[in-house]
Amino acid sequence: MRKKLDKVVNEVLEPYPAKTYKKRKEHIVIKTEESPNPVITANVRTIPGVITARGCCYAGCKGVVMGPIKDMVHITHGPIGCCFYTWGGRRFKSKAEEGGQNFNEYVFSTDMEEKNIVFGGVDKLKNAIKEAVEIFHPKAIGVYATCPVGLIGDDINAVAREASKLYGIDVLAFNCEGYKGVTQSAGHHIANNTVMSEIIGKGNGQHKKYSVNILGEYNIGGDSWEIERILEKIGYNVITALTGDASYEHIQNANLADVNLVQCYRSINYIAGMMQTKYGIPWIKCNFIGIKGTIDTLRELAAVFDDPYLYKKTEEIIAEELAEIETDIDYYKERLKGKLACLYVGGSRAQTYQVLLKDLGVKTILAGHEFGHRDDYEGSEVIPTIKVDADSKNIPEITVEPDKEKYRVIVPKERAEALRKEGVPVSYYGGLEKEMDNDTVIIDDLNAHEMEKFIRELHPDMFLTGIKEKYVIEKMGVLSRQLHSYDYTGPYAGFKGAVVFARELARGVYTPAWKYLTPPWKKQPLIEGKLSDESAVSGGEK
Repeated sequence: MRKKLDKVVNEVLEPYPAKTYKKRKEHIVIKTEESPNPVITANVRTIPGVITARGCCYAGCKGVVMGPIKDMVHITHGPIGCCFYTWGGRRFKSKAEEGGQNFNEYVFSTDMEEKNIVFGGVDKLKNAIKEAVEIFHPKAIGVYATCPVGLIGDDINAVAREASKLYGIDVLAFNCEGYKGVTQSAGHHIANNTVMSEIIGKGNGQHKKYSVNILGEYNIGGDSWEIERILEKIGYNVITALTGDASYEHIQNANLADVNLVQCYRSINYIAGMMQTKYGIPWIKCNFIGIKGTIDTLRELAAVFDDPYLYKKTEEIIAEELAEIETDIDYYKERLKGKLACLYVGGSRAQTYQVLLKDLGVKTILAGHEFGHRDDYEGSEVIPTIKVDADSKNIPEITVEPDKEKYRVIVPKERAEALRKEGVPVSYYGGLEKEMDNDTVIIDDLNAHEMEKFIRELHPDMFLTGIKEKYVIEKMGVLSRQLHSYDYTGPYAGFKGAVVFARELARGVYTPAWKYLTPPWKKQPLIEGKLSDESAVSGGEK
């Protein structure tokens, strides 16, 4: 099998020029028994001319991390296209709390045009903030810079400070110009820094028993609601998700948690680490995607609290939830077992969804990340060896110290180490590679050419990706499902979510509509033409 995979990888790389071949080869590795944790190159610039699925810094900041906060007005300072790109595409659901607000149905932009690029857009931004306050009376406002704003030098930080004093609410500036960093991961980092320095710890709430936060959970298709349902059924107090269906006030009180559950490691690990340093809150890498993943996470969380009541209640709820879905899961597992899957998603889902696919008897043969770093692939242990390049240095780092008033010793270092030895991932993420079977392909920053070639050579039954790749894959006759936004369905998290996901896969696999269509360019030429005669070419002169 290794020889076959080596041959496939070489065929994928063969059309490239020598320099491109050398660079891309470092982004494609094969996991084997002899090489269980191969070194991969990640989080570096995409090669110019390659059709990549990556997003920009602005998309990671406003579109992913900050956008789901429902009672903030999020103002995109830039052209209208940037704003529209982050409006509703990820399907993060939210609903107003009693007496609260929900602005996620709206999109706000300064709609910068050519004259604003020439003469500056500061006045337009000030007016936009004024209108937002007068019309919507939000709890807070976020201002998000786009590429042209950074290029012309509009000082959004000064505008935000002035507006905060003028209107008496938090107005936060995010310098997330799209060109910063190499992927949307840069935007995650910028958002994390501001949430940590300007929002968390500013609330007036009181600590409650068994309190947790769910970090890196964005309520796509209602995932967060399903996770919260399970946790609250056991007896946990969920302060907030960061940031799915989150309110500004709840995020301000996030420092009152006893444990942080980290679902999407790449987009939120910065906050998890800083909260541990500043407030003493331990984090565990959780996975509520898949039946085994959910069960393992619930048991690991109970182990961190080490409370007899939670141990007992956890097992009761697991048994109850399993009994409810057993018939459906067995049915779909019978229909899906033996199928082959490829995964190319974000920075964590390519790992978490493998657990759910294994639950259903589906084997993952290729997986990779759009914006992963080396620790997303190889695990937290490689962080000290990662070289910080010039692009990463463009992202500001903030330093936090233990808060003298709010720091708590929740899990002592000795106990944290003991828990890790027992397999509880306290302050640790194992990465994608450890989840993969031997003789599988791991790829970073997959592009259109490589994707098509791997599909033809590996013959997967499904390829789970995002919107940019979805329809190319389906036109090749292979099922594709969006794992960034779940198409039009969900939730996929937890026990009930596993059934929804299994049903969608079974429907797609057994309704291969695209295979029955022959594209017109395979039947007839798209362009017909003939050579001009000599007189026409020469303008009639002899």
